[in-house]
Amino acid sequence: MFRFENPYLLYALALIPLMWLIHILVRRSNARKLGRIIDSRLIAHLVPTFSKNKSSIKLTIYSLALISLIIGLANPQFGSRVEEVKRKGVDIMIALDISNSMQAEDLYPNRIERAKRSIQELFTYLKSDRIGIVVFAGEAFVQLPITTDYSAGKLFLNSINSKLITSQGTDIGNALELCMSSFDFDSPTSKTIIIISDGENHEEEAQEAVEKAASLDVVVHTIGMGSVDGAPIPVYQNGNRVGFRKNKEGNTVVTKLDENMLQTLANSTEGLFVRASNSESGMSYVFDEVERMEKTEIDSKIYTDFEDRFQYFLIPALILLVIELIIPNTKSRWWEKLFAS
Repeated sequence: MFRFENPYLLYALALIPLMWLIHILVRRSNARKLGRIIDSRLIAHLVPTFSKNKSSIKLTIYSLALISLIIGLANPQFGSRVEEVKRKGVDIMIALDISNSMQAEDLYPNRIERAKRSIQELFTYLKSDRIGIVVFAGEAFVQLPITTDYSAGKLFLNSINSKLITSQGTDIGNALELCMSSFDFDSPTSKTIIIISDGENHEEEAQEAVEKAASLDVVVHTIGMGSVDGAPIPVYQNGNRVGFRKNKEGNTVVTKLDENMLQTLANSTEGLFVRASNSESGMSYVFDEVERMEKTEIDSKIYTDFEDRFQYFLIPALILLVIELIIPNTKSRWWEKLFAS
């Protein structure tokens, strides 16, 4: 099996034709300028060491060196060993609140960004657990199907913002149902849901959904985003804050953390409630609880051990660069014996 460890570096190969195009244009431009001053037939007599082709020869060698260098840095790899790896872990679904109230800035830089950073922190803890993400406001949808591909998870996480759902509210019940539908209950794997929300304006179905989760042995942990005192919801235009969200009466809306509701949801499944702060997201405490859960085999994957082959390209690249440096720019007797100038 063959692959490049850093395939994106191969795009740099596009520099080669660009260099040649610039070389040809500069060479033609210089020839035209010189032709206005002196007859081209007299150049060989006036400048006997001048070589028309030496620059092209040097550029050819330099191009080959650059191609070899780029391929080497991309690190071609060949698979040398195949083995079966057993993995044990738990299934984790995250329900992330992205409603307007999560834009409040009582946590830095705001609640939703602080929540995303806490999930990013969770990715650093995970080893072989499966994870998925559901985002919700007045509605809910699966942002990341449950997976062990943490790199994909980080990409999906970065794309989350409050504009993904236009229907406002905090329908935790719907989010819980969607999280549970993402689990494979035929598998004996331990399952947990982490709700990250300010808990405000929740629907009545939340308690029913969490009781269903408890009956299925799904542990629900909650992380509260925001302060009990509350904060206004800023309104931005073109990156600049222009005011705060107001209600129908024209009063500034202040959104507060509903700590009691989130505590009740967690207690219903013997889960943990943590209130996030600027210094502590609370995710480390939740992960400690996840680590205590019984881990079962969740999948078996075939992994190939790849061996690096970059040295087969970097060494020739260095040799070619040395050759390019020692080739003179003008005519020389020893060089003319190898190439016609």
